[in-house]
Amino acid sequence: MMNCELCKTTSETLLWRGELCRVVLIEDADYPGFCRVIWNRHVKEMTDLNDGERHAFMDAVFAVESALREVMQPDKINLASLGNLTPHLHWHIIPRYALDKHFPNPVWGTPQRAGFPKPPLDWQARLSQSIRQRLQ
Repeated sequence: MMNCELCKTTSETLLWRGELCRVVLIEDADYPGFCRVIWNRHVKEMTDLNDGERHAFMDAVFAVESALREVMQPDKINLASLGNLTPHLHWHIIPRYALDKHFPNPVWGTPQRAGFPKPPLDWQARLSQSIRQRLQ
């Protein structure tokens, strides 16, 4: 679809791209490591995919979660697939910390504190490498 923001890939920070989906880094200073796994083709729901596609998509989501746990050492990982505003199949994978801006609430909720993200050194390169290794 021409007006779908997830069909356009021009301004993404791409961490990995496969035949079926891609992993992008969301530039959010409050949530370093916030990633999105996006289905390459414009599809609205998980049940629009066949069994093999669903498994491949979720394998990518779980690989990103594993890489984030390894590199970012979060207290928790949030997985979300909403698509109410952008009906293009994608998953949010968000590392969470007990002292982040919204914890224990969702990142889209009311802030609880100022928060102070302290990502590990060289985290972007390490995260990209870890994701690529898991999705070879």
